Amino acid sequence: MAKRQLNRRQNWRIEKIQEERAARATKRESHTLDTLEGGDLGPEQLGLVIAHFGVQVEVEALDGELAGQVSRCHLRANLPALVTGDQVVWRAGNQGIGVIVAQLPRSTELCRPDSRGQLKPVAANVDLIVIVFAPLPEPHPNLIDRYLVAAEHAGITPLLLLNKADLIDAQNGPALEALLAVYRQLGYPLLEVSAHEGGGMQALQERLNGHVSVFVGQSGVGKSSLVNSLLPGVDLRVGPLSEVSGQGTHTTTTARLFHFPGGGKLIDSPGIREFGLGHVSRDDVEAGFIEFHELLGHCRFRDCKHDREPGCALLKALEEGRIQQQRMNSYRHILSSLT
Repeated sequence: MAKRQLNRRQNWRIEKIQEERAARATKRESHTLDTLEGGDLGPEQLGLVIAHFGVQVEVEALDGELAGQVSRCHLRANLPALVTGDQVVWRAGNQGIGVIVAQLPRSTELCRPDSRGQLKPVAANVDLIVIVFAPLPEPHPNLIDRYLVAAEHAGITPLLLLNKADLIDAQNGPALEALLAVYRQLGYPLLEVSAHEGGGMQALQERLNGHVSVFVGQSGVGKSSLVNSLLPGVDLRVGPLSEVSGQGTHTTTTARLFHFPGGGKLIDSPGIREFGLGHVSRDDVEAGFIEFHELLGHCRFRDCKHDREPGCALLKALEEGRIQQQRMNSYRHILSSLT
């Protein structure tokens, strides 16, 4: 059954109601913050945001007597929006509720546009982005390439992870192998695992140790199952594939940071089916296709669109097999989606 389309007035009314609710929540938060700051607060100390809940965050103390403890904290009104992975300066309150007083600079941030096209950070200070896909739901090269462009743009190392390897069979195996061969040829690190049966999980754990990682990918590819396998006891809720669409159902509702016993951290982010790149430029997209690097600037025309122009270095490489048609299709599709 198709979803009912909302008209402009209905959308406006929904947004107005949400804005009014947000304003009331902000007013209550401001009153609570005034009460807290009027009381006894502990000394300033370093903390790590491990989860975000509306106008509050969970902060893990990184130093002092509270090191390792997790506290709920309010945010001062003059602070920018915080995300999981942010390092902050905070003060503990005597009622168990603290106050964030400053945000430390981010080394990296992973962003995506929201439904209104506004750029929204997803996670901060990440140095490894794990792009998860699976035999089911069927993987789309264009979505994988979008993540690779986003990783390149953010300066974050990518790792391709095929989960549910136990579901590979004679029917889907050839197409999957052809897909993986493209990325192997490009030199991207690639692992095949099964969170359900445990195959390859030790190699994945060793790859994640010592890094701040984030799992991204379509809903239903098993990101929460991977976290449950890597971190027994976390017990994230796992959703089945939709019988109607064959796609996954969203189970993670907020990005949360977990620690590995052997070192390293993992941020589990909400599943998203399409990773928008409206915030990047044409040059950023081209930079995200690593096989283009040595070819760019060698076309006959300076403003070459790499479409039908004579003397195009990319089209020549495509004809000679140095660029795969699958990747060129993704490049063109991504460019067509830019505003």
